Amino acid sequence: MNLPDETWLALFILFCLVILVQLFYQLYFFRRLAFYQPKQKTQSQEYPVSVIICGRDEAHNLARNLPGILVQDYKSTHEVIVINDNSTDESKYLLDEFRKSFKNLVAVPLTQEAKMIPGKKFPLSIGIKTAKYEIVLLTDADCVPASEHWMKKMQDGFAAGTEIVLGYGAYHKLPGLLNKLIRFETFHTALLYLSYALAGKTYMGVGRNLAYKKDLFFKNKGFSSINHTPGGDDDLFINKVATKTNTSIVIDYEAHTLSDPKKRWSDWINQKFRHYTTAKYYKPAHKRSLGLYTITHALLYPLLIICSLFFNWWLTISLFLIRLVVQGFIYKKAMNKLNENDLWPLFIFFDIWMFIYYFVFAPALWKKPKKTWN
Repeated sequence: MNLPDETWLALFILFCLVILVQLFYQLYFFRRLAFYQPKQKTQSQEYPVSVIICGRDEAHNLARNLPGILVQDYKSTHEVIVINDNSTDESKYLLDEFRKSFKNLVAVPLTQEAKMIPGKKFPLSIGIKTAKYEIVLLTDADCVPASEHWMKKMQDGFAAGTEIVLGYGAYHKLPGLLNKLIRFETFHTALLYLSYALAGKTYMGVGRNLAYKKDLFFKNKGFSSINHTPGGDDDLFINKVATKTNTSIVIDYEAHTLSDPKKRWSDWINQKFRHYTTAKYYKPAHKRSLGLYTITHALLYPLLIICSLFFNWWLTISLFLIRLVVQGFIYKKAMNKLNENDLWPLFIFFDIWMFIYYFVFAPALWKKPKKTWN
């Protein structure tokens, strides 16, 4: 390409800036999760807990996953609330059968739609209002705890001043490329939101594994400020109510939840489009910070190719390798923390994949979301 030397120099300077920004995110944010060690408690307390699950036509998932929640090893008072949201399947009869064996199961049937409140915010609000206890622990009908200590581990994240506990919602490990891509994207999302939380800049949580104080919900008038969006009952609510000091994380494997990943590419793409339609409503500071990370990540490989071919290949490659070594080291540590270490040998492939990923899902930021949540 016949362009002035000044143009190639400007592109190389831009590449250097991209590398510096990427290193900043790795060393300022992501290292916090990679080297995270929970504070040792001198004493531990088991608080009363209300687990809340919302489901519509989820009989097959409830039959498979609800027992894992009902048989948790938890000595303190607790309840499991299932909001049966206008289901037309066998959910009612299934819950009736479970209640015969588990007296702490509370089934709440909803038979009317909240016309002006799309998504699952209305049934979830009903669940929180129904809850007897101050700590509400949220998960989904298609999730199962990774261990019988899930409830105990998640509530142990609460201490003086803590109002929110963020957990990790993983996916089952299955053969195939799609499974690995789904799990890497889930890891990468967790790397962001957990690291930001450790830096005092909490911007989201995931409803598959999330706990907060009931009082926090009512002090902030529930979901009233985000009722116009189908999603956001987890990320937008946390984005609104989290502060520098009121959030903690729990990443112990026994505190994870596990979900079945999508089996078809189209289903996964539709799911991710639905999730990303809420990002436009984040606080401006969060949008700027996440946007800078995404833009520099997306520019990295085009600039790497251009500067290698048309400026100085060895200097360009050297800078890229510095970033790659730092990233690889931090990813390995963070993947070990989240029990995703089998993904690490492919981290370079996943990093290149993210360039494609950004451009595939960028339109979701402007797409009008659907009004249904199931």
